[in-house]
Amino acid sequence: MLIHPQFNPIALDLTRFGIPVQIHWYGITYLVAFGLFLWLARLRVRKPWFSQAGWTARDVEDLLFFGVLGVVLGGRLGYVLFYKPGFYLANPLEIFSVWKGGMSFHGGLLGVTAAMALFAWLRKRSFWDVMDLIAPCVPTGLASGRIGNFINGELWGRFADPSLPWGMVFPQSGSPLPRHPSQLYEFGMEGLLLFGLLWWYGSKPRWAGQLSGAFLMGYGFFRFVAEYFREPDAFLGLLALNMSMGQWLCVPMIVGGALVWAWATRRARPIGAMGAGA
Repeated sequence: MLIHPQFNPIALDLTRFGIPVQIHWYGITYLVAFGLFLWLARLRVRKPWFSQAGWTARDVEDLLFFGVLGVVLGGRLGYVLFYKPGFYLANPLEIFSVWKGGMSFHGGLLGVTAAMALFAWLRKRSFWDVMDLIAPCVPTGLASGRIGNFINGELWGRFADPSLPWGMVFPQSGSPLPRHPSQLYEFGMEGLLLFGLLWWYGSKPRWAGQLSGAFLMGYGFFRFVAEYFREPDAFLGLLALNMSMGQWLCVPMIVGGALVWAWATRRARPIGAMGAGA
């Protein structure tokens, strides 16, 4: 049985030198996520099917800007609408108190999707080309975020069998019993494993939309599985069919991803080919 080391969430405290700045580990993991996206997306635009369509490294930088806006705005609004709508309806100003925590991946996904749709419209590019470009570059960012969750000792797992070698006590939870380190499970599944699968799948030309569909199915599946080990939100608990809110939000992702992949396969439009319905 292990005990969470209870890291100091502040990586660098400059207030001791009279500078009113504190750098948190969670902020560093976001910077790592953005850096990995830039690196991987620049590798992606070198693929012949993207470079021949006119994609450049400058496009990647602009995509990151749009993506950050989508993640922050979508993630916050998603948490407000999916998890605590009653509370924020009664306390609307609390919506802006982002420093108190409260972000939703599924809301962030919707925000990024909207941001990418705006990017595609402004640049007169196919929405699916944009989404297929970024899809394999997202999981490493998710992995980085889960490391941030683990460092902060948040989003811990459900109680584990005491004989589980990697069962971990999270003092922050207020219980002396071991739990599943679900943050690390998610780091491995929806982060590293999903990245490996999508990077391999995207290493060859695919029909426009197939990679996006694969991402939705893959993330939805891995997150659905991980939720069986993650402690449900205390203010929600388990919902219908003993499923968590996270699992219920993954169901339309999996179904939608399968439909997108099937539609893209049937339509068989190469990436970069413009035309009706592009």
